Amino acid sequence: MATAVDHYAVMGNPIAHSKSPFIHAMFADATDQKLHYAAQLVEANGFEKALATFFDQGGHLGLSITVPFKEQAWQLAEIRTERAEKAGALNTLWLDSEGKLKGDNTDGLGLVRDLKMNNGVSLKDARVLVLGAGGAVRGVLEPILAEQPKDVVIANRTVSKAETLAELFSGKPVSACGFAEVTGSFDVIINGTSASLHGDLPPVPASVITRTTTCYDMMYSAGTTVFNQWALDQGAGKVIDGLGMLVEQAAEQFAIWRGVRPDTEAVFTKLRQEMS
Repeated sequence: MATAVDHYAVMGNPIAHSKSPFIHAMFADATDQKLHYAAQLVEANGFEKALATFFDQGGHLGLSITVPFKEQAWQLAEIRTERAEKAGALNTLWLDSEGKLKGDNTDGLGLVRDLKMNNGVSLKDARVLVLGAGGAVRGVLEPILAEQPKDVVIANRTVSKAETLAELFSGKPVSACGFAEVTGSFDVIINGTSASLHGDLPPVPASVITRTTTCYDMMYSAGTTVFNQWALDQGAGKVIDGLGMLVEQAAEQFAIWRGVRPDTEAVFTKLRQEMS
């Protein structure tokens, strides 16, 4: 008799580029977990129906959610983790023992773990500059602040959006400003804009970077990203792209679903090799 296989998937639009099926298949092999993980293209207005259809099928246990459905996933989840509440978006869904739809956001955990564990960069007592104020940035602020940085400055083209994010974390050392108004230098700069996709670099002063600054681009590419190349040109001490964040956030998802956290080094290395 065939052994039942647990089913998982990533939903998004577009989705063909997703590395999640490869990542989770490697995690499953490494941890001896029997599961099937697929990529599912969902029409722009068809997410709620796709969600219901997926979980109505036996053995369909969890979903990764990517653009453009993370905010809608947040609205549909019946129970959200504390960090997901602040994030306003979800990338992880699953059914609990009572059949309720639970949601989490592991993006920020993935970013922080990549900085700390894979690259030896501490956020504690650090001055942190975060560029952008969209969903990607909102999703990572809570885990960043949990690391007890000295202060976090959110800079954005539309200042009111940055101010709205800062207000979500009142009582924390968070402030907001426009790109050109950023002052002083920073220990860590995190790019959450689409600069590396479109080549439209945020017009922040070069003085934000010193030779001890670590610059982290949430985007990733085979070569140096546009933002990281700019950072190197300004004399940044270290640049990191978001591939490690991608792998680490997936490992957090896997741990939620399967109760075991896979090692990420082999997966990261394999992905980097395939991209080069």
